[in-house]
Amino acid sequence: MKEKKPGLYARIRALVIALAESQAKARREGLGVRTVLALLVREAKFGPRHLARKIIAYTGHGRVGRAELETARSEYRVWLDHQEASLEACTEGGLVSIIMPTCDTPASFLREAVESVRRQTYADWELCIHDDASRDAEVVRYLRLEASADRRIKISLGSSRGGIANATNAALALASGRWVAFLDHDDLLHPAALSELVERAIAMDAQIVYSDHDIVSESGERSAPFFKPDWNPDLFMAQMYLGHLVIAERALVAQLGGLRPEFDGAQDYDLLLRCAGAGARIAHVPKVLYHWRQHAGSTSSNADSKPYAHHAGRAAIQSFVSTRYPGARVDDSAFTFCYDVRFPLPAKATASLIIPTRDGLELLKACVDSVRATTQGVDYEIIVVDNGSTQPATLAWLNEQQRDHGMIVISSDTPFNWSALNNLAAAKATGDVLVFLNNDTEAVTSDWLVRLVENALREDVGTCGPLLLYGDLTIQHAGVVVGMGGWADHVFKGLAPVHHQHLFVSPILRRDVLAVTGACMAVARDRFAQLGGFDETFQVCGSDVELCLRAHRAGLLNVYVAEARLIHHESKTRDARAVPEGDFVRSAEAYHPYRTAGDPMFNPNLDLYSATPKLRAQ
Repeated sequence: MKEKKPGLYARIRALVIALAESQAKARREGLGVRTVLALLVREAKFGPRHLARKIIAYTGHGRVGRAELETARSEYRVWLDHQEASLEACTEGGLVSIIMPTCDTPASFLREAVESVRRQTYADWELCIHDDASRDAEVVRYLRLEASADRRIKISLGSSRGGIANATNAALALASGRWVAFLDHDDLLHPAALSELVERAIAMDAQIVYSDHDIVSESGERSAPFFKPDWNPDLFMAQMYLGHLVIAERALVAQLGGLRPEFDGAQDYDLLLRCAGAGARIAHVPKVLYHWRQHAGSTSSNADSKPYAHHAGRAAIQSFVSTRYPGARVDDSAFTFCYDVRFPLPAKATASLIIPTRDGLELLKACVDSVRATTQGVDYEIIVVDNGSTQPATLAWLNEQQRDHGMIVISSDTPFNWSALNNLAAAKATGDVLVFLNNDTEAVTSDWLVRLVENALREDVGTCGPLLLYGDLTIQHAGVVVGMGGWADHVFKGLAPVHHQHLFVSPILRRDVLAVTGACMAVARDRFAQLGGFDETFQVCGSDVELCLRAHRAGLLNVYVAEARLIHHESKTRDARAVPEGDFVRSAEAYHPYRTAGDPMFNPNLDLYSATPKLRAQ
């Protein structure tokens, strides 16, 4: 039977809801009324149907339908058949103490959790269980039975409720292993979980190791895998993305005093933040080794089921950043269990906005006007590098801006070399932070510059870049993946900028990336000099990524600052024929290690030939 299309009333209702939500979403994201109206007028030129689609896409309505979800489940089932066969067993590495607090656990879930431990290919384990005064006598009876039947299972029984952190600490008190692994009482371990994580810990001399995970239903069906990047400090300050499975050196956990009850609900987040703050070496196994149970009341089923956990998470991050970044504060983001860290900004911090151009007055003027109309919070100078403009209108406007508005204009009538033009301006800039900006960009949020500057001035940051949107409000840049498309490309390109976590991380949470685009890149001026500026052997493209790779090799972070937003009017397709052969040669040399070994800020299970996160063919 042919599917019936929604009636006129239903379509109008959906559009009205989307309009209301788009207004609220725009307010959350700092888009002013004038900016929103201008964007709506621009899209309305293409007709009412086009405008309606864009509004609905912006709010995320209809993003993933039932058919798409079923397709994703089906693809994941096929993918699992290949992934399971690739897992190998490690047999040595020290005793692993599996820490599992229980409290009125449904009997079937508890049995399955314990059996998943017994099925481990890694034999050197013990299961340490503390029951937090379960009222269900069946739970206590089962635990006593298991402990009496298997000497590897240790239990302690609480006489009164102590909370999750105290219960976990009581289970830790039973542990004697070199490693501790944390297992929730209703979740499941993959048979190779301990083997894989211990092997990685030994190979990498790591103190913390985490894996990818998925969701398991009450009936045992697996779905919704979460493929994580390697250790990503900025993402970890935005979201507890490590999740499960995590193993840690028991000595490190003991040194830090175990879990803190005042952070109940986010006690594991707090512990791992303190481990990171203590300089722990952290490694990642990009394999799905933990199955997070989804049932009524679980956070995997409903993120709003434990609001206290969100507040505890914010407090845990604040505790961490107060030491790591004195003066930083943690705000709530618009999303549950996600956070917005604001870094201290020196009172007199300044920025130099560097814009290369050749004619193109309409674009350049729109760029400069948008900066002046929206930017707040940081003093800045505008430096335009004129690379041989000839049109009278352009030359007259540049003269006027230089004479009447304090713009700095540098003339460079040389063959186009993006790297050389930006280096020339950087040498004359006076700002604490250099912001390299394409002339086809437009600022749309008042805090875009202060967001970039506060991150660029961090001692641990090399470069940072914002969320760039096409004129139709889909994503143009949300971080560069080196190796994507064979060279380097923008993950999430063409998608709506909405918060979701399908296969990979959310496109609108701050995170560390291997590179950001030079269309809008912020670098502290002294850091830019320290790194040696842009490599001028690149003429048109590639030097932005290459600079980021140098920063990465120097131990610095390249940060995608999702809260800073601009429009970038670049075409969605780029003519590769306009790129000189030499740029491809230099890019091949610079990108080679990451094109072969992979981008550590992405995940090897995902397809490098799809900007939309997609399972890699096996």
